[in-house]
Amino acid sequence: MTQSGVHGQDTRQAASDAPEGDETVADDKQGKGDEGDDGEDGAEAGIRRPRRGLRVLRWAALSVAVLLIGTAGAGYLYYEHLNDNIEQDVLNLGDSKVAAPTPNAAGQTPLNLLVIGSDARDSEENQQLGGARETFGSTPLADVQMLVHLSADRSNMSVVSMPRDTLVKIPKCTDPDDGTVHAASEGRVMTNQSLGHGGPGCTVATWQELTGIHIDHFVMVDFAGVVSMADAVGGVPVCVDANIHSRDNAGHGSGLKLEKGTHPVKGEQALQWLRTRYGFEDGSDLARAKAQHMYLNSMIRVLRENATLSSPGRLRALAEEATRALTVDPGLDTVKKLYDLSEELRTVKPERITMTTMPNRYVGARVEPTEDAEQLFRLVREDIALDGKDAKKKDPEPGPGSQAPADPAAADDAIAVQVRNGTRTEELAAARGRADTVAGLLVEQGFARAVADPSVLPSEDRTVVRYPSADLAGDARRVAEALGIPADSVQRSTDVSGVTLVVGADWREDTAYKVPVPDDTTPESAEALNGADTGACMHVDPGFTWS
Repeated sequence: MTQSGVHGQDTRQAASDAPEGDETVADDKQGKGDEGDDGEDGAEAGIRRPRRGLRVLRWAALSVAVLLIGTAGAGYLYYEHLNDNIEQDVLNLGDSKVAAPTPNAAGQTPLNLLVIGSDARDSEENQQLGGARETFGSTPLADVQMLVHLSADRSNMSVVSMPRDTLVKIPKCTDPDDGTVHAASEGRVMTNQSLGHGGPGCTVATWQELTGIHIDHFVMVDFAGVVSMADAVGGVPVCVDANIHSRDNAGHGSGLKLEKGTHPVKGEQALQWLRTRYGFEDGSDLARAKAQHMYLNSMIRVLRENATLSSPGRLRALAEEATRALTVDPGLDTVKKLYDLSEELRTVKPERITMTTMPNRYVGARVEPTEDAEQLFRLVREDIALDGKDAKKKDPEPGPGSQAPADPAAADDAIAVQVRNGTRTEELAAARGRADTVAGLLVEQGFARAVADPSVLPSEDRTVVRYPSADLAGDARRVAEALGIPADSVQRSTDVSGVTLVVGADWREDTAYKVPVPDDTTPESAEALNGADTGACMHVDPGFTWS
């Protein structure tokens, strides 16, 4: 999505939190503006606070859909009209694929589900709830994007939200309906534009390109689904530490009005809670995301604990609303498939659910992933629980890099090795003389043909040994063994012409290589929230309270 003016004024969002009937926002044919912003931006101060965090507005609807269908009983599962309610779309519209994870020792694999919240104003109900009459029927934006990761052993669940204004490269996507080819973005654009490049399958493709995480399914929901399903469950308890009215003198805000304490919200009031920014903490999107995470945690607990949900009438209504609210990939296009998914999701207790926001930093009025974001993505790729409560895992089965090569190594003094200095980082210049030092270590150990190559100064986080062809695999493995470099750091690559040792940033000094211990902790910048936290309460900005 192109930036809206000098300050990134978010016109659609300004309208969506404006009072009902507000038609002052200009039409935005480029998709400017997103649901839920309150329009404070630069109208008076000329400065726009960059948006952070991400809404879980429609993830709450998903929770109801999959969990409640799972409790509805076999009598409801096979109603054909429920299946007819469900819309479907292609899973991945991109050209590149990400391999599915390798099964664990028990033959289990993780499950990754992308939850997409559309801001579509494609029906009268959605338009009334979302506001912004001028954007009725315009290209929808993926304003909510949340990856739900269910561990291979089904013991824990991790949720990673991506801020809607994250700058990413959207890959080439082909619209499955009319064959329109949407070219890859030139440079980085806002991630919520991906939905307009052929549908939710392009949002899936964008996530896979960025994270390297294989996505098994997606579900997409809209405004109306949130309201109808919040009604169906009878309300979701939320807490504020003071009276709140989300409305300023200019009429901006969601309109949420609550007294201090815990109250069940449903219908449009639930939507107001999920969209409120004015009045929560510092008024940023980060505060709004925090409120949405609290809502989601509370809803999950309601679904697991509220005995009134055993009412056949309420369950029937919820199943109807859930199926009408969803667009899914073909792998989830029936109630039976949703039921199977819900059975897997229900195995996770709230205390093993961790919700996070992708770590990011500002780029003007937008954000981009940080190094911590890659750390978070790696934990998901490697199926490491974000709550730090994984049982101690057995040593992994030997991978391709650990297996003995078919071609044996030559004698040490016959192996030609090029050593390159790859110790440069974003913060530090290359450590002086590292290629010469390590080449000297190899010569001392009998590798007479080891030489430093000063002509190439790559940048590598971790020391690696690369080789171009199978006949040199044994030689490369022998070089790594001699220096104490682990076998999984031996890589085949066409970027080198012979055995090449790249000294990485993990070996900037000393003569002995120390195998780095991976950091498997969830970054603090991910703002992790545990699903069992019942004491969470939103802090109200004193400027938005009342008595």
